[in-house]
Amino acid sequence: MREILIASFDMEVGGVERSLINLLDNFDYENNQVDLFLYRQQGDFMKFLNSRCNLLNEIDEYSTFRKSIKQIFLEGKCLIAISRILANINANIIGKINSIDEVGYYQMQLMWKYSMLLLPKIDKEYDVAISYLWPHYFIANKVKAKKKIAWIHTDYSKIETDIKEDLKVWNKFNYIISVSEECKNSFEKKYPSLKDKVKVMENITSPEFVRKMADEYIEEKFEGDKFNIVSVGRLCYAKGIDNAVRSLKSLHDKGLKNIKWYVVGYGGDEELIKGLIKEHNLEDSFILLGKKTNPYPYMKACDLYVQPSRYEGKAVTVTEAQILGKPVMITNYTTAKSQVKDKVNGYISELNVEGIAYGIEELIKKNESRLSLSNNCKKSNFNNSNELDKLYELFN
Repeated sequence: MREILIASFDMEVGGVERSLINLLDNFDYENNQVDLFLYRQQGDFMKFLNSRCNLLNEIDEYSTFRKSIKQIFLEGKCLIAISRILANINANIIGKINSIDEVGYYQMQLMWKYSMLLLPKIDKEYDVAISYLWPHYFIANKVKAKKKIAWIHTDYSKIETDIKEDLKVWNKFNYIISVSEECKNSFEKKYPSLKDKVKVMENITSPEFVRKMADEYIEEKFEGDKFNIVSVGRLCYAKGIDNAVRSLKSLHDKGLKNIKWYVVGYGGDEELIKGLIKEHNLEDSFILLGKKTNPYPYMKACDLYVQPSRYEGKAVTVTEAQILGKPVMITNYTTAKSQVKDKVNGYISELNVEGIAYGIEELIKKNESRLSLSNNCKKSNFNNSNELDKLYELFN
């Protein structure tokens, strides 16, 4: 019986967390004892954790990574709070020196780096330790394991990080798992020295679960005389919801005002997006539904699922929409072609406001195209639990 440790941040609503749930639901528990360590045991997805994995107790020091600096001070962990302040200050300095607008990834790296000496180690030694979400300092530095595996869920060519600092951590892992071939390629371009470590394993999907959840009752009802679009994702730069608002404005300007666009999700850009909605007078047409534990009834009810992202590793929500037999449209982010086959089981638009608007207009006008995309999805088998065999091979 192998001893496995899997570590991640929490179980808030998100694509990475959903993929972790599916991974745990399909794990081989006959041959593996699985411990799960969450830095903070919170989030609406906690209730979906598989009971066959052993949830380790929360450790106070690690729970701070999901808390505000003020809260950390109030809890008496002053040194960790100070390390967070220093990380914020230095990340902003790096941003100004290098003319980088988004310094969040630098800040996360520095936050972990500065607090390393203040974090306890895990006493137990494992056969395999898996770090499921970047940054991977915990498994790299605080866990003993015969093999260490790190996951990559995003397109690393699109995010700004300290590469030298990254390599110190990545080099402590035996393998790095990418969720798509294109995600792997972009990672290897940024970190060519790690090429031999990188393997591809797609996110595990659960068609039975998605279809079951899609049948649950929801109070919100879509208007039958409207063309209803749904997007699911965090309200952040990467997901491009701001461009979705601008695209809907463009469609309205062309006279296509019979569209309602619903977004399921939450995040730091909420006020920015609300401002854009108000600025373009789209309050009745672009609807923010907020955080939903179950987005599937909204997906099932829509006429078109759209993923307007600026970058992705492989969007779990797109596959889930396909499972429900919906026509999907995604932007041409770097890894898009590993997500859908253009004009076969999805439509790939240009990655800009005009491209998103054009793609939606095309799919609205060409009902037969939407029907073809939908039918091809319905014919496909999205059950890919055999992807886990690739992981088990690495164990051996």
